[in-house]
Amino acid sequence: MSEAAKTSQMQIRVSAQEKAAIQRAASRAGLDMSAYVLRRVLSVPAEEFSVCIKACLGPTPAYALAELNTLLSGFTAGELSEAIAARPLLTLPPFLANYIAAMVEVACAQRGVALPAWTQTVAPLAEPAFGSELLSLRLHLLSHSPAPFRRRNVFIDATLGARV
Repeated sequence: MSEAAKTSQMQIRVSAQEKAAIQRAASRAGLDMSAYVLRRVLSVPAEEFSVCIKACLGPTPAYALAELNTLLSGFTAGELSEAIAARPLLTLPPFLANYIAAMVEVACAQRGVALPAWTQTVAPLAEPAFGSELLSLRLHLLSHSPAPFRRRNVFIDATLGARV
């Protein structure tokens, strides 16, 4: 989770039994009560997903996409559902938006998770984008790209969980 400065406070009303139960659970988790409640309320997988998406806008998007690949590959079905539930808040260039949406679609298919609605709102690229500049590889990429990438006019050789 992000380590932003905490400048606000929130209070909730609980019974004495509920407070004791939260204290015990926080103690078992090795956290103070505030950290425990925040971890339960705010999605850690969604935060990790968001950080990876933001990194894709940096100077080395290929490395950030590889990191996102690793993250999505490591999620359980429940974590994946939690991570991808909300549309990324950043405005992404069309290529990155399609690449990330396709990666999410592949991860969902692999884990048997329903696709988030936001992936369907990402318009496919108008022109094809290839994972290699080598013209001799284009036929291979056209025929071997995973379906979610092909639908988006992105042609690559490896997909989620694989490395080239």
